[in-house]
Amino acid sequence: MEKSEAYYNKMKYTPVLKLIVLLAIPTTISMLITNIYNAVDTYFVGTLGEAPQAATGILFTLQAIIQAFAFMLGHGSGTYVAKKLADRDIKGASIYVSTAFFNGFIIGFLLLTFGIIFINPLMTLLGSSETVLPYARDYGIWVLVSSPFLIGSLIINNNLRYEGKAFYAMIGLVTGAFLNIFGDYIFINVMHLGVFGAGMSTGISQIISFLILFILYMRSAQGRISIKLFSFNFSVHLNIFRGGLPSLLRQGLTSVSHGVLNNFIKPYGDAAVAAMSVVNRYSNLIMCTGLGIGQGFQPVAAFNYGVKDYSRVKKGVYVTLLLSLAVVGFLAVFGLIIPDRIIWLFQKKQEVIDLGTVALRYYSIGVIFLPISVVANMLFQSIRKNLVASILSTLRSGAVFIPALLILNNSGIGYLAIEIAQPLSDVIASAISAVFIVIFMIRTPNTEEIPKMAINEEKSEKIT
Repeated sequence: MEKSEAYYNKMKYTPVLKLIVLLAIPTTISMLITNIYNAVDTYFVGTLGEAPQAATGILFTLQAIIQAFAFMLGHGSGTYVAKKLADRDIKGASIYVSTAFFNGFIIGFLLLTFGIIFINPLMTLLGSSETVLPYARDYGIWVLVSSPFLIGSLIINNNLRYEGKAFYAMIGLVTGAFLNIFGDYIFINVMHLGVFGAGMSTGISQIISFLILFILYMRSAQGRISIKLFSFNFSVHLNIFRGGLPSLLRQGLTSVSHGVLNNFIKPYGDAAVAAMSVVNRYSNLIMCTGLGIGQGFQPVAAFNYGVKDYSRVKKGVYVTLLLSLAVVGFLAVFGLIIPDRIIWLFQKKQEVIDLGTVALRYYSIGVIFLPISVVANMLFQSIRKNLVASILSTLRSGAVFIPALLILNNSGIGYLAIEIAQPLSDVIASAISAVFIVIFMIRTPNTEEIPKMAINEEKSEKIT
């Protein structure tokens, strides 16, 4: 009960700004380190040539597919874990996290099995050319082998965050990322295993990261993971699915969008695929700060909405928006003023630098607007407004981006269509998301207004 009471007091009474910052810092650091690993991975593989580096862009899409299932289960269970803990129902929280965890491993093994069997058509579908395919296959084998552990890690990571233990979530992911960077150096530079070695490093580090997170969860969390707590109640599975659907749509459409983008880039050659791979890695490095701050807000919104402290939720929206806009805006400046130097860090070939420079400038403009979309999506998902969250989650990741790419590609502007489709969809998605945030802020009562509303409703009932 001590853990339960401490958690309740922390989420209910800690000043909102301080609480969001405390939860956001570890989450942002873990996401930054993970994305820095991705950038370092891109650098190491880039030393092997254009085609190997293009393969990392193809595998980025595959990883997004795997993460789509992980985030669905992690966020879907996490929102209900926060609600159960707000009600001091620890067993109920344990049922949700256990059910999500074992479902994740089942999905991971299915992805592993069918992915290995159909690896060549899968890599081709994701955008591999004939020259890129051998490298994508070498890397992809390891991504598939580690997929059950990656899904398990992200489910545990998200549930730790919803329990207000973002620091422990950070330790597991950061340790895995550093092991990955070290493994890249050993397997590529020392043992000369090429792209296969980069994939091996990814697989091994993700398995170790999973083991660390699992141990930390079992030692520190209020909930428990046990096969005995796996629920066969359909409503539990449905709640997890509905709660996580926005994440599944967001990540799933992101992977589809990357696959579509890779296929549109293919006619421009491996240099173009390599350039966009670098641009995506760097823009994701910026985005992860906004996502980290947004994910710091999620448990605050989920808990306080559950206990009907709506003023804290609304204050959290303001704090998260201002904080993430400031941080993301500052980081995006570097992509605007020195994009060529950033591309050069990862790929020295002039053709790749030329193709990537303009694209990175456009992407940096678009990413400035991202925090608005992130806050809207995190808000409605956390308060279990799943339909609104699902609609908003599709905007940037595909519902706007794919039509924009198709229209621009057929407009006769050539490679410029590839460069501006994502930034344009970022601006449109943010404008739509802003409308939903404003409506929520106007319609949601402040905490002190709730008793008055209840009294008025009671009087109305007596009159009728």
